Amino acid sequence: MSENTWRASPRRHEPAVMGRPITDSSAWLPQDFAGSECWVYRLNDAEIAEALDAADRTLAKGIELKDITRDDFELPTLAAGLADVREELVRGRGFALVRGLPVEGRSIDQTARAFWGIGAHLGRAVSQNGRGQLLGHVTDLGGDYAKVRGYMTKAHMKFHADRADFLALCCLHPAKSGGAHRICSSVTLYNEMLKRRPELVEELTFRFYRFRSGELPPGETLPYSRQPIFSITDGWFAARGASAAIAKGQKLPGVPALTTAQEEAITLYREIAETIALDINYQPGDISVVQNHVTLHSRSAFEDWPEKERRRHLLRLWLSTDGAYPVCEDIEKEIRGVTVEGTKLRASLELA
Repeated sequence: MSENTWRASPRRHEPAVMGRPITDSSAWLPQDFAGSECWVYRLNDAEIAEALDAADRTLAKGIELKDITRDDFELPTLAAGLADVREELVRGRGFALVRGLPVEGRSIDQTARAFWGIGAHLGRAVSQNGRGQLLGHVTDLGGDYAKVRGYMTKAHMKFHADRADFLALCCLHPAKSGGAHRICSSVTLYNEMLKRRPELVEELTFRFYRFRSGELPPGETLPYSRQPIFSITDGWFAARGASAAIAKGQKLPGVPALTTAQEEAITLYREIAETIALDINYQPGDISVVQNHVTLHSRSAFEDWPEKERRRHLLRLWLSTDGAYPVCEDIEKEIRGVTVEGTKLRASLELA
């Protein structure tokens, strides 16, 4: 068993002010981790046994996946490590990878239960779509990225932030080639924009129109939500993606066209993100977690295996911390989980 390389950051934070550089442990560059995997929490044999035993107990008790709580998933020693990971996500670097969960020889149900239980020690699962799906499946279903959400395709995805406090992904099978999980610090991105073009930072505080993919919350009729890309709440910085949701929002009736300055700001934002990214190549059983308010993520395009059972397949959780990290109201109301009229929560092991 490899040594656990996990090391917490200083968790440094100074209250952020829009238009000024931000000093925070969540501001990092990929070269900061050259020769280091301090962000990787390697499970030891005892922690692995705890997680697998806890998963098997929930199965033996007949507890439905969606009903598993932290109390159902006792981890006598691993719980302390996961508490430190959670604190690092909220107050530190804003990303982590838990490595070592066995998936070979275990059913998707067993692995999903272990993933869910570990996730329950980090946050509370929220719905990822209007069908109430709490457990997502990231795999190529042959979709067109122009028409469906990117996780259903094998296309390159631009840097973005999901509609939850944390995004957690568990790798069942990596791609034949490509498909790297790419992350970058949105705090570093902001600081770099401030150095190069401070006037464009202000442009990204606009409340942009974002396409809701037809998933309208109960009582709402507008096909878009509105959120700034850059915002600060109670001294804490948050960023959203400048990705497909804004571009699709531009096609909606009544949505004003982006100004030249806004387009220029978005272009620079995307360019910088690509230059400050850390690439993570998944191993089976890897669990990556990013804190969406300070960490953006994307994915490179990939080539899949011809055999269906070997194709790239990740399980996904959107986790809420119930306010552990302050965000503005525009963001807060969009990270409660995706629901429409009549949504019933479920955690399906099926891809559809």
